[in-house]
Amino acid sequence: MKNDREDIIMTITTTRNSGSLTLALEGRLDTTTAPELEAVIKNGLEGVDSLVLDMEGLAYLSSAGLRVILAAQKQMNRQGSMVVRHVCETIMEVFEVTGFTDILTIE
Repeated sequence: MKNDREDIIMTITTTRNSGSLTLALEGRLDTTTAPELEAVIKNGLEGVDSLVLDMEGLAYLSSAGLRVILAAQKQMNRQGSMVVRHVCETIMEVFEVTGFTDILTIE
């Protein structure tokens, strides 16, 4: 059984390849962890023309996480492209209900 602290942890694995940045997210993207992702994105997008958010390990997404994803999409609209990959059914449902499927490129 997990303790409460483990439930709020999110791991971000960063892979940079020339002008491409991939962020693999694992855990929960919520009010507690969204600022961490926001900082990684804000500090990591210089010279990036392709951003990939790999959500294969993401189990939960809150409105705070949606805000960070939307801000990243707006930034990448100005400097390149952004793709969201490996979205589980639960998070895809959040994207559908909020209209994010119309905003994001989801593979």
